[in-house]
Amino acid sequence: MNIIVCAKEVVDVSEIKIDKNTNKPVLQGIDKKISDIDKNAVEEAVRIREKLGGKVTVVSVGPSEAREYIKELLAMGADEAKIIPYPDTGDYNVVSTLLAAAINNLEGYDIILCGEASIDLFSGQMGPRLAQKLGVPQITYAKKIDAEDEKLTADRDLGDKKITTESTYPVLLSVTKEINEPRLPSLMEILGAANKPIEVVDHSSLVGEEDPVIEIIDVKGVSMERKNIIFDDDLDEAVKKLVDNLAKDGALG
Repeated sequence: MNIIVCAKEVVDVSEIKIDKNTNKPVLQGIDKKISDIDKNAVEEAVRIREKLGGKVTVVSVGPSEAREYIKELLAMGADEAKIIPYPDTGDYNVVSTLLAAAINNLEGYDIILCGEASIDLFSGQMGPRLAQKLGVPQITYAKKIDAEDEKLTADRDLGDKKITTESTYPVLLSVTKEINEPRLPSLMEILGAANKPIEVVDHSSLVGEEDPVIEIIDVKGVSMERKNIIFDDDLDEAVKKLVDNLAKDGALG
């Protein structure tokens, strides 16, 4: 079973602060890491390999220094990694094109796993875009996967309903954070990850110049100031005033 996991290096969003003067996020000096849900994808890939055998390959588009964070995924149990360095100007179209080209250069694949979304942008676009470019079926929002030799079954969480979907191989799945609890590598696994191969692939060797189709004009924080209105009336009167105020502010639709 050849399993590919797509992973992304992101800033640690829990450390982002908003500049009060410009209302822009301050990103300088913030730690980076692998997107949390991508770790769930790696964990699921390792579990499938432990059951059916095979190999787990991590593929990532991003800065070359991402190899330090990719090592964590190798310590979790991935067998190898490929990094395609590319500047931050790459949009979903560029990144999915590079991922598809890198995956097509591999020696076949059965399962491709992605996080349902990255924790920085959380658009949920990469899995579907990649499946379309590769021409393979996709199963989104998988919260449970049961892989067998010839096919797999996935339980999907669509909010108001649950759906069970079956597919033969190859297939791409985007997983939710509820699918598992990523393992914490032991010291020996962390040390062993240093000996696992990480290949840096020049993006120009995969595709020609690919221009972004999306341009980010600006990024600003959202004001979360509270009105701090307190109703001291009896309960019935306080509830009536609360509902009236929410209605005036348009909070009730």
